[in-house]
Amino acid sequence: MSGARHWFATARMTCALVCLAVLSGCASLPAGHQTDARDPWERYNRAMFEFNTQVDDAVIKPVAEGYKEYVPEPIRTAFGHFFSNLGDIVNTLHHLLQGEPSKAGNAASRVVINTTVGVLGLGDPAGSMGYAKTNEDFGQTFGRWGSEPGPYFVIPLLGPSTVRDTVGRVADFAVDPFDQIFSVGTSTEWTVRGTRIVDARAGFLDMESTLDALSFDRYLSVRDAYLARRAQQVNDGRTPAPHQPAPKASVDGAAGDPAALQFSKRW
Repeated sequence: MSGARHWFATARMTCALVCLAVLSGCASLPAGHQTDARDPWERYNRAMFEFNTQVDDAVIKPVAEGYKEYVPEPIRTAFGHFFSNLGDIVNTLHHLLQGEPSKAGNAASRVVINTTVGVLGLGDPAGSMGYAKTNEDFGQTFGRWGSEPGPYFVIPLLGPSTVRDTVGRVADFAVDPFDQIFSVGTSTEWTVRGTRIVDARAGFLDMESTLDALSFDRYLSVRDAYLARRAQQVNDGRTPAPHQPAPKASVDGAAGDPAALQFSKRW
């Protein structure tokens, strides 16, 4: 029941933030702006994007900067490997759901090797042995099953998404091994969860200056890079089918990980 209470509390907080953004007034659009069919809720999305950015600037980014400056790199790397190893458990499931048994075997091998030889996932010997890292989620799995992405949607605190990916996030939370290892609602859980967020955010600090220098409209850069990257991920790097045109990213290289453009990692 504690898990249910936790997610109901999270849902209530998210709904409150959505209402706050809506009641505070939707953002105005630039002069001469042309509406993008992929983004019919742009006024709301811009308002929420600005809200997320302000939260990031005030809280998450300063903590991430301190984390990067004062926590030794080997420790940060170990934390990153630990969280990545948890992700490989879910990657195994997604490759099976997507009908990719060989990739599922690769992900499962990474879990076994990194959990044992890598000491509970703190190292990544599997990578050195040729077992490549993949990153899968339910948004991608739904896409492989034929589900269209739907309108672009900025989630409170979590950042860029689409309707399909938002539904996928709910499923992602349900199968996240993190909550199976750490008791939901305990101080240990929140400490590790906070470290997970800060560690992810710290990895994207260096990209921001490039984005700001090249982008006239940061919102559009983030949106287009996110949609381009997700289309690529759903198609495993292949050119999307004709009914799924790949959007062009506004900043070269920015689509490498859309989470780098606003803090869009699972919490």
